[in-house]
This record gives sequence, C-alpha cells and structure tokens, in this order.
Amino acid sequence: MQSFIFSIIATVLVSLISLIGIFFIFIKTPVLKKITLFLVSFAIGGLLGDAFIHLIPESFKSQNQSLSASLLIILGILIFFAIEKILRWRHCHDPNCHQDSEDSSHSTLINLIGDTVHNLTDGMIIAASFMVSIPLGVTTSLAVVLHEIPQEIGNFGIFIHNGLSISKSLVYNFISALASVLGVILTFLLGQYFINVASFLVPITAGGFIYLAASDLIPELHRHQSRAKHSLLQLFFIILGVALMSLLVFLE
Repeated sequence: MQSFIFSIIATVLVSLISLIGIFFIFIKTPVLKKITLFLVSFAIGGLLGDAFIHLIPESFKSQNQSLSASLLIILGILIFFAIEKILRWRHCHDPNCHQDSEDSSHSTLINLIGDTVHNLTDGMIIAASFMVSIPLGVTTSLAVVLHEIPQEIGNFGIFIHNGLSISKSLVYNFISALASVLGVILTFLLGQYFINVASFLVPITAGGFIYLAASDLIPELHRHQSRAKHSLLQLFFIILGVALMSLLVFLE
C-alpha cells in the first residue's frame, strides 16, 4: 500500500510539471531555445544515469538469468521505437517546432495522443520502480521529472504555435499528464494478477530510458548549430545529470 501511495504522489507531482509552460510565456524564443537545450542535456544525463546506475543493476538482481534481463532491456528499446512509429510522433523539445506536412489541428492531435501514451508509460515506469523499492522509485521519478520539463515546454510551444489559447494549451497539457496516474493504477492492478510484474517492467524501463536519451534527446542537441562554448555547456549538463543519479545511490 505504501508503494502505491508514493507512486500516486510522484505521478501527481510529475503531472503538475505540465503547467510549467505558463512560466515561459514572456521569455523570448531565442532565449527559451537555449534554456530548453540545456534542460534537454540535463535530462539526457538523468535518463542514462538512472538506466545504467539504478535500473539495469536492479534488473540483473531481480532476473534469475542475465540473458532474460538483457532481452527485456532490448525489448524496452523496441517498444519505445514501435510507439513512435505507430503514432508518427517524436518528442519535441523546441517550443517553435511543428510538422510542416500536416495542418495545425492534426499536428496538435498527434502530439496530444503521443504525449498521453508517453505519460501513461511514465506512470507505469514510476509504479514499477516503487514496487521494487522506495529509493528506486524516487530516483526513477526524478529521471522522469528531468525529462518531462523540456518535454512539457515543447508541448506547450506546439499548442500555442498551432493557434490554441494559453488556457486551452495548459488544460490539454495537464489532462494528458494525468494519464500517468492511470498508468500507476493499471500497473498495481496488473501486479495482483501477475507475480513480480515489476521485475519485468524495470528492465523494459531501462531500455526505454536509453532509447529516449540516445535516439530522441541527443539528436535534438545535434540538430541545433551551437558554438563550442554551448556544446561544452551541454556536455557539462549531461555529466551533471549523471552525477546527480550517482549521488542518489546513497538513498538506496
């Protein structure tokens, strides 16, 4: 019961991040782009750090065979790849990005559906981690938060760019974010029928985090031309994210 309560609290806090766009309304786009790229860099470090320092070691502990843990990690990568392919959607961390080939309403819908599925997955990831241990749940929730901040800023930018009002953009973002709470409930319901469901979801989560960082976020940094100084700062924030996850080992 304790792990369920912690999971709900964590996902509600993560959902509130969807309202972060309101703090960036009055920031000029060039400045916002720079801030967002540094947040993306920090998220990369957080996701990779959580995957390699916390989730993968826990996966090899919980699985009787190293082969099964390795295959589940690969399965996580493939699942996230399939989600993006099915929805024809990629995370957008640039407040000014949009799909030129689609009209505004379709682009908004695709992004909304994709983000809802993504948030549902986040809830399942957080719940599975708390089912293993409270410290692992805390570190995984923090990794999700680091990724969600630039993600939600990007979503807000897409909605505004496509003509939605500020109030509607905030409401759509928040409703989509609440799917993470549903993810928690579904995971705990599954846990009643499938023994050790968390031991399977944790390595899948690790694979998903690696995919998001390597296939989605890192290319986002490469897509933007930057001076050597900015590149070094991006590297610094990646290392900072990994360092933060390393320090959280002491919580376990």
